[in-house]
Amino acid sequence: MPPPADIVKVAIEWPGAFPKLMEIDQKKPLSAIIKEVCEGWSLGSHETYALQIADATNFYITEKNRNDIKNGSILRLTTSPYQTALQLHERIQSSSMDAKLESLKDLANASRDITFAQEFINLDGISLLTQMVESGTERYQKLQKIMKPCFGDLLSFTLTAFVELMDHGIVSWDTFSVAFIKKIASFVNKTAMDTAVLQRSLAILESMVLNSQDLYHKVAQEITIGQLIPHLQGTDQDIQTYTIAVINALFLKAPEEKRQFDENIVDILNCPLTEMAHILAQKQLRSIILTSVIRSPTPINDEMAHQLYVMQVLNFNLCEDRMMTKMDPQDQAQRDIIFELRRIAFDVESEPNNGGSIEKRKSMYTRDYKKLGFINHVNPAVDFTQIPPGMMALDNMLYFAKHHQDAYIRIVLENSSREDKHECPFGRSSIELTKMLCEILKVGELPSENCHDFHPMFFTHEHSFEEFFCICIQLLNKTWKEMRATSEDFNKVMQVVREQIMRALSVKPNSLDQFKSRLQNLSYTEILKIRQSERMNQEDFQSRPILELREKIQPEIMELIKQQRLNRLCEGTCFRKISSRRRQDKFWYCRLSPNHKVLHYGDLEESPQGEVPHDSLQDKLPVADIKAVITGKDCPHMKEKGALKQNKEVLELAFSVLYESDEYLNFIAPDKHEYCVWTDGLNALLGKEMTSDYTKTDMDTLLSMEMKLRLLDLENIQIPEAPPPIPKEPSNYDFVYDCN
Repeated sequence: MPPPADIVKVAIEWPGAFPKLMEIDQKKPLSAIIKEVCEGWSLGSHETYALQIADATNFYITEKNRNDIKNGSILRLTTSPYQTALQLHERIQSSSMDAKLESLKDLANASRDITFAQEFINLDGISLLTQMVESGTERYQKLQKIMKPCFGDLLSFTLTAFVELMDHGIVSWDTFSVAFIKKIASFVNKTAMDTAVLQRSLAILESMVLNSQDLYHKVAQEITIGQLIPHLQGTDQDIQTYTIAVINALFLKAPEEKRQFDENIVDILNCPLTEMAHILAQKQLRSIILTSVIRSPTPINDEMAHQLYVMQVLNFNLCEDRMMTKMDPQDQAQRDIIFELRRIAFDVESEPNNGGSIEKRKSMYTRDYKKLGFINHVNPAVDFTQIPPGMMALDNMLYFAKHHQDAYIRIVLENSSREDKHECPFGRSSIELTKMLCEILKVGELPSENCHDFHPMFFTHEHSFEEFFCICIQLLNKTWKEMRATSEDFNKVMQVVREQIMRALSVKPNSLDQFKSRLQNLSYTEILKIRQSERMNQEDFQSRPILELREKIQPEIMELIKQQRLNRLCEGTCFRKISSRRRQDKFWYCRLSPNHKVLHYGDLEESPQGEVPHDSLQDKLPVADIKAVITGKDCPHMKEKGALKQNKEVLELAFSVLYESDEYLNFIAPDKHEYCVWTDGLNALLGKEMTSDYTKTDMDTLLSMEMKLRLLDLENIQIPEAPPPIPKEPSNYDFVYDCN
């Protein structure tokens, strides 16, 4: 007879004694269980003790998380969170340097547990740590020459404990003094600083900026680009990542007026980071990121890729204001830009007011504006009242006319000399192309939490978007000619151009020249070949025999996909517990047992290299206990308060397993592929249909391949709609040869 569901068999350790095997009744109060354990070892004052998970995390068992205890778990009897916090609070104030160092190390490890953190914070522990950072470092610096390693470790553990405590979100960031901010900034501004201290300091500054608008202003006054550049020029990718994260955080929280490009700032090395738009546009910072980070021999890890993606998005979002600004047809300065486009294209000077009649000049302007490809020939300013792309399209056209003048003049004159129905309208094309590029690069959207999709080529030029436009407008004109398009084909041409751009971007060219070369190989003829090849690979035969064969094969293919999903679950996946600071996230691993009956899972200190063995994953969930798989916004961890619920991409990667009495195991998949694999696999275990996009794609691909293999011998043979008729029986069987 199986044991009751509320009884859990565990082992409990106590230093200096043999572990005890016990049965814990989950219906009992936790204090009663601890009292029973203490009495077994003849320990008094059971209220000063607590139970911990005996693994690398050392998390305390509380009434809230006690249901996480599974059969076979190993627990440890230890001092209560309050007693531990009280002891560490006293020990970190010790006059002995060795005792202080050891206690700060213990504090840094213990602070990861929210139960301990709450007790330590209640003792005003955060204030104690900030005081140690503000005032204690001067005393330690006097000893730095003779105790340099000790000094670095001392400060590192202090800052690590502070970061871990703040990461629980118990204390508001707005409570910290200017002196503390200045001290943290001073660690960043020093050229020779312990790596661990520098990492923690950068992480603290980033969190301050992201969590408090008031602290943003204070931090921005203390940090300059000249002091951050040396950290980017080093070889430590973690330091580089933290540095770029601080730059991104400052830019993200900068007020709108501070994000505008300021031509009057000259001294970049000493300008404050509040002028973020100018700094991101500067060649020095861009070139350092390009040479020291992107083109570094060290492979770019996921976190660095994410920060580069964030910087790319924030840089492009500088265009949002112009993209959403309509042109004012009455604004003379804006109209002068259109006059400049006309002047460059046709090499004409502005005629004096008395140079001919007004009607003659209007007629001349109308003729030229028609050649320039505007929709409204009389008043082309009206063309730029559509948002998006608004004034951004006009800015791109002027940049192209000034910086690629020969190409601009050639395109305008070529099209103005064609027949009306075959001309590629430069004005209309530029407006629609700018709108398309904004959609492709998602201008105006906030950075995604999990995206790593940055393009190295956008870090190779100060005006990367404008240069991107210049390449693409020439591509559009070339494709127009290759398609021999007319004005009625405008939308078709734009669709082909979009496909050309997307295919060229998919290979992540390292420079704009490589992007241009890639486009040269993606001519309209090549696009047609690719489309035809893809159409053949995905061909859906419609004849009745083929459809019958497909229906017969489909269950076999579905079973093959099911087995692949289950095999992937048996291999397991590392999932991330997303916190407010991404780089200090915790990891956990989950995998299915080979017999498909149990899910093994457990916390990890870091992302694993390869599979994690079953015996190192202490928690188990029988598949038979699983009631349902929940996805998206219906998941419990997506209903909690926090920024995650606002992130559409995280919502799309979230799923939960419902088991027992309304208990949940919550997941956030690392990417869409893993999300589909796990939701499919779990549904397959429950005997439900696999409905993910990847299942459909895999089914189409495998079914198409299997069909082609089976029909290989029938190539170029017409398959009839109906089976051939069965011939009549012969009048006699004299032709049969009797072997006997």
